[in-house]
Amino acid sequence: MIKAVIFDFDGLILDTETAWYEAYKETMVFYESDLPLERFVTCIGTDNTELNAYFQSQLGDSCNIEEIETRAKSLHEGKMKTPEAREGVKEYLEEAKNSGYKIALASSSSKEWVTHYLEKLGLLHYFEVIITGDDVEKIKPAPDLYIKALEVLKLDATEAVAFEDSLNGLQAALKAGLKCVIVPNPVTEALAFEHHHLRLQSMLEKSLADVIRQIEQ
Repeated sequence: MIKAVIFDFDGLILDTETAWYEAYKETMVFYESDLPLERFVTCIGTDNTELNAYFQSQLGDSCNIEEIETRAKSLHEGKMKTPEAREGVKEYLEEAKNSGYKIALASSSSKEWVTHYLEKLGLLHYFEVIITGDDVEKIKPAPDLYIKALEVLKLDATEAVAFEDSLNGLQAALKAGLKCVIVPNPVTEALAFEHHHLRLQSMLEKSLADVIRQIEQ
């Protein structure tokens, strides 16, 4: 029986990912280079190791990762000045709260990043448990974030469902033994998701009750 819902953050609750892709792509134009979407998606839900390796391969000895990050971060901040939660997110959180589900978050990002945006969105108060990259040794696709969330919730993996938007997030949830619902965003919708338990275009597509009913069948 499902007792908790565990949400990813970036790309799922707030589409920071599309803004990051645009910011990095615009940054690479400055260096007279490009960033194909298929190279960017490798870093979604995890760290920038693969992305930085791509920059190095494109720019060679002239590659300055710190400078690229600074330029991209500045552009991203401009794009995220008025953040809005993705469709249906608040409705799911409200429904989960009213239905008595425990609500948790498991994100590879830092606690400062996550709580900053949750406060701006007016959603922070919904979360009973927030586990971030600050709390574990290995982030997604490792299962550590979800395992830690389950420990704090004092629940078994069979008693919670994860909501994710990326392949790295899906792999982390499955490795932790969770059932996983995929809600892709514009930069992850073309990814080859496999072994997930349900896929939605947005959280407005089905009520949380319908999702959990389907998951539990």
